[in-house]
Amino acid sequence: MSVKSVSFQVKTSGKTDILDITNKVQNEVFASGIPDGTVTIFIPGSTAGVTTIEYESGVVNDLIKTIEKLAPAGIHYEHDSRWGDGNGYSHVRAALLGASLSVPFNKSDLKLGTWQQIVVLDFDNRPRSRNILIQIVGD
Repeated sequence: MSVKSVSFQVKTSGKTDILDITNKVQNEVFASGIPDGTVTIFIPGSTAGVTTIEYESGVVNDLIKTIEKLAPAGIHYEHDSRWGDGNGYSHVRAALLGASLSVPFNKSDLKLGTWQQIVVLDFDNRPRSRNILIQIVGD
């Protein structure tokens, strides 16, 4: 079994910014030289998450609207009262989504569906530079 860990940075605008990182992950899997296995994508921090979606403007906008309904930005959050940073909603959104995703690959090809892309969502209330960790495990 082989393991390779790499990371890369993305710049976000915050406020539920959604970035497609599929090509970057695919390139790292190919560069690893590991033909078959699983890649785990992890985003450190408590105000961002990782998932898959069909990355087209309609679905992206639908997801943003749904997230706003689940954890609205304009309501009171205890976190804001304690820390005063106004991003309580971003912590709740990130917790609902999750910070990691695992994707299998075969012959160095991610086994995603035709319309399925890997995305990072930054929920914070300001632009950020996010570190994305990737761990590739396989034979």
